[in-house]
Amino acid sequence: MENIKRILQQEIEQRIRPSKVALIFGARRVGKTVLLKEILNQYSGRTLLLNGESLDTIKMLQERTITNYRQLFDGIDLLAIDEAQHIPEIGLILKLIVDEVPNIAVIATGSSSFDLQNQAGEPLVGRSTQFLLTPLSIKELTSAFSGFEVKTNIDNYIVYGLYPELMSLSSPKEKQEYLEEMINAYLLRDILAVDGVKNASKLHHLLKLIAYQIGSEVSLDELGKELSISRNSVARYLDLLKKAFVVFSIGGFSRNLRKEVTKSSKWYFYDNGIRNALLNDFKLFNDRSDQERGALWENFIISERLKRIKNNRLRTNQYFWRTYDKQEIDLIEDDNQAIRAFEMKSGSKVAKAPLAFAKNYPDTTFETINRDNFLNFI
Repeated sequence: MENIKRILQQEIEQRIRPSKVALIFGARRVGKTVLLKEILNQYSGRTLLLNGESLDTIKMLQERTITNYRQLFDGIDLLAIDEAQHIPEIGLILKLIVDEVPNIAVIATGSSSFDLQNQAGEPLVGRSTQFLLTPLSIKELTSAFSGFEVKTNIDNYIVYGLYPELMSLSSPKEKQEYLEEMINAYLLRDILAVDGVKNASKLHHLLKLIAYQIGSEVSLDELGKELSISRNSVARYLDLLKKAFVVFSIGGFSRNLRKEVTKSSKWYFYDNGIRNALLNDFKLFNDRSDQERGALWENFIISERLKRIKNNRLRTNQYFWRTYDKQEIDLIEDDNQAIRAFEMKSGSKVAKAPLAFAKNYPDTTFETINRDNFLNFI
């Protein structure tokens, strides 16, 4: 793990400036603390690292006065606060520090965007840059392993995912126990800590339903009926799951052709291992049905592509495409300069663009992402 360099590190280091805050979000255990310490180790100025979970830190920062912060941080070039979401009114505190302590730059990490963004967002407008740290990407693995090693182990990554600590676990049993702990002790606990979310079983059931439907359009009404809750409650729970960096959605692509589906969404997991742990399904990739392999491959490739977008801070939007007569494409990317279409195949097959798409979008490229070419894509 120590040899795996995070792509975001260079991006963040370039944004360390006096009177500015770099906010690093991400789910628990994606490596925010390790990244933060590595940035501090590389920084040439005087640094200070605080833990937002420490009562000492909270107590020292509670006195929100210019005099207090200048006394605490005078001479510090870079202040780093890990787990900053635990500090009440953290946004106002950071605003006062960067406004009133001369020449100080700040980095703060938070495991729950619905905590830290809500607290830090408005006070730090114009003063902050936000970064999302995901589980490891395949691209990052190639900084420590050869392409041969990565391709040899790809089925393992598709089943168990890419949380950093998994890289040091050798047996399937250890990996399964780690992922089960992640769900029960961290991911669900974070979400349930939000006011108004009291039903752990409903949330867990909702996640399992999404896990069964990766690659398929999801109906909020059908999910509500299955869970015996309202459509609005389903939407709220899904929004919280997005903000906790468990799942993400992509919408339907259209240039206003009447036959195109636009109002549905497809949902994917940031990490395949979390998806499989929810279903307690750790079968080997080749022991699964064609449909299961196709769904896992699609989630894996689209999530890896999203990591590429986030890590390189690209302005690219992702969609799926489908018509009401069932012509479809897994992924459409639009960066406001070009539209590109991609179909995912878990073997070595090559797909052709649907006729309706080729006819209506003649300037769009179409490519199959399969076992032979996925490394170049992600």
